[in-house]
Amino acid sequence: MKLEFLGGAREVGRSAILVNDSLLLDYGLETSTPLQYPVGDASPEAVVVSHGHLDHAGAVPALLTGAERPPVHWTPPTRALALALAEDTLKLHGNTLQCPFTETHVRRATQVSQTHGYGESFEAAGHEVTLYNAGHIPGSAHVHVDDGETTLLYTADIGPLPDNEPTQRLVDGSTARPEADVVIAESTYGDVEHTERTRVEESFVESVQTTLWEGGTVVVPVFAIGRAQELLLVCAANGIDCYLDGMARDITETLRQYPGFVRDADALRRAKSNARFVTGRDGQRERIAQQNTVILTTAGMLGGGPVVSYIPEIRQNPTNKVAMTGYQVEGTPGRELLETGRAEFDGRVLPVSAQVEQYDFSAHADRDGLRAFLDDYRESSILVNHGDNCPGFASELREEGFDASAPALASPRHE
Repeated sequence: MKLEFLGGAREVGRSAILVNDSLLLDYGLETSTPLQYPVGDASPEAVVVSHGHLDHAGAVPALLTGAERPPVHWTPPTRALALALAEDTLKLHGNTLQCPFTETHVRRATQVSQTHGYGESFEAAGHEVTLYNAGHIPGSAHVHVDDGETTLLYTADIGPLPDNEPTQRLVDGSTARPEADVVIAESTYGDVEHTERTRVEESFVESVQTTLWEGGTVVVPVFAIGRAQELLLVCAANGIDCYLDGMARDITETLRQYPGFVRDADALRRAKSNARFVTGRDGQRERIAQQNTVILTTAGMLGGGPVVSYIPEIRQNPTNKVAMTGYQVEGTPGRELLETGRAEFDGRVLPVSAQVEQYDFSAHADRDGLRAFLDDYRESSILVNHGDNCPGFASELREEGFDASAPALASPRHE
């Protein structure tokens, strides 16, 4: 089996892996400035997309700009999420040279789309492919590939692993462990140990309730896919009324159309009913920011979206709070706010006197979770990708007896 890493090797973002020069696994983008796309000129016979996040699915329409029309395989939620992200990318970058696709190419993606459920094997570019629940977001999948000689498991993003109770409210954790000669394993949190999810929830709920009791406003920046719905569920389960704003509104409605891909469809329905959706018309956001309430809003790293309207409105009152719920990449306004107490909002650098806190609601397995997953693959070759320190994690695995390495970008491996 020949593998070529066109993206996601020794980096986080723009995941893309070419198998046997014919089958492409993921085709994402990196949301830096300018946007970064996978390297090389991929012309696959078929594409399989693991899940609907930008770094795995964001560039898929760009594969359809030429004469070729490779089928795109994914789960139903991944199809819906990827298309929504493509439309959003067009809104943000469609009139610039940064975006290599148009509305026409997004429509083509719908025409070549083929959806599959978990455990359902199908043929793609001469390979037998099966998708398994990855426990990351609704519809996320591990991709198992068999070319008749070698079997490959591409983990894509692995969600927190279940122990005695579910670790996320939104989706069940990954339990499938199909046999594989080669495993391409993510390592996003290969050097991090997450705090137990129940403790994170308890701390978040206590902090939010304290601020509300004191008469303050809580702004909760969230990622539209996964994190927003997880926090909706947390708020509903703890009797916290909230507003929901930004792209997260439409994504929540979309995910409710796929009840079989969430852990508790009724709970998600109740959580949606518990929230009030914000339209943003006629100064609505400014008025809501003055209320004694909780606002879940995109974007999760403060790089745009409605959150840049809310924080300037609440920033001067130290009773108010900004509750960050995800990792803040270096160079983002969210990271700047955490480290310096100020950040840029709509071109203005503003000091924030409101309290700023961070909570680890990660949808990725941590160091212990990754190793627990890989324990079932001690006889397999492990190729570490999707991380800031892939060589380091591979080295640790070798010390524990694994056959592990960290492939470089655009380099064929395991032929």
